[in-house]
Amino acid sequence: MIYVALLRGINVGGNNKINMKQLKIAFEDAGMTQVTTYINSGNIIFASEQLPHTELAVRLERAIQTDFGLEIPVMVRSLPEMTAVIDALPETWTNDDSMKSDVLFLWDEIDDRSILEQLPLKPDMGTVHYSSGAVLVSVPRENVVRSGMNKLVGSRLYRYMTVRNVNTTRQIFRLMQAAD
Repeated sequence: MIYVALLRGINVGGNNKINMKQLKIAFEDAGMTQVTTYINSGNIIFASEQLPHTELAVRLERAIQTDFGLEIPVMVRSLPEMTAVIDALPETWTNDDSMKSDVLFLWDEIDDRSILEQLPLKPDMGTVHYSSGAVLVSVPRENVVRSGMNKLVGSRLYRYMTVRNVNTTRQIFRLMQAAD
């Protein structure tokens, strides 16, 4: 089965620095195959047949702790789970000069449609959709500051998600498809 590991909070603001080549080796040493990293923010595509899906994140968190001395939350998504996110993602959404569009990948603790009511997005400032395991958010660039979404950082909810922009999410998906 093909998976992606989404690491939360690495190589951000000079904190929790992890070299991607070394991370690839750590994943291989942990028993993962076909390991590929994508950009420096902790996106690792890999194959695994030996462990149940639920145990992969625990094994990878331990490997990162052992090899790098860091406690980094790892979210694992399978190719079918990523396919569902991509299918829910409007094709017109971009992350560019005119639009800021993100995928908020959710840990189980907050993975429920009711999360939409808890997000700080102000009415009429953007669009939000729930898809199992993720919230899709798009805001016109001119509304980003006024949208309220910047209040998400530092909130209780923010600890239970990891964010990727739509361009990164789509590229991760393409890499997962190529690995399949």
